[in-house]
Amino acid sequence: MDTPGTITVERTDPPLSGSEAQTLLTFLDYHRRTLLLKADGLDAAGLDQALAPSTMTLGGLLKHLAYVEHHWLHVVLLGLPPVEPWASADWDADPDWEWHSAVDDSPEQLRDLFTRSVARSEQVVADALTRGDLGQVSVRPQRGTGEHYSLRWILVHLVEEYARHNGHADLLREAVDGTTGE
Repeated sequence: MDTPGTITVERTDPPLSGSEAQTLLTFLDYHRRTLLLKADGLDAAGLDQALAPSTMTLGGLLKHLAYVEHHWLHVVLLGLPPVEPWASADWDADPDWEWHSAVDDSPEQLRDLFTRSVARSEQVVADALTRGDLGQVSVRPQRGTGEHYSLRWILVHLVEEYARHNGHADLLREAVDGTTGE
């Protein structure tokens, strides 16, 4: 199930004693790389394999987390409109479009979408931290309450998203080819 051009994923452990921003960002990077590691070397069939009774796949996870990155850092934090492929998705017809449409994307497209989304998110955070601290708030408020999210909250939420879904990725990868561990 090896894919030509597969990246070799390296992870760096977060520092035991760092600033708040450094700790959050290195934990987020660690979890992003963990997901890439779980998808590393798989072809389309491997990325599209589900583990019953769930329909979740590693390809779906890559696309979902690319969307999560875009939504929280570009749409919520910066207040920008969604870009493609999110802008033209028919979310009304399929609220889980990113999960279900991943089967239509090649492994290269999924990895590229994910890595480009992460790179854009890293730039948004770096730019935000040059303008202020982790307490700066989002342009877009929470629906219903009108409260704004802090950059700190968004980063912690992203760590939570990855941590939860990396547990799923562990099980999915083991079901695909028996690979376990980090």
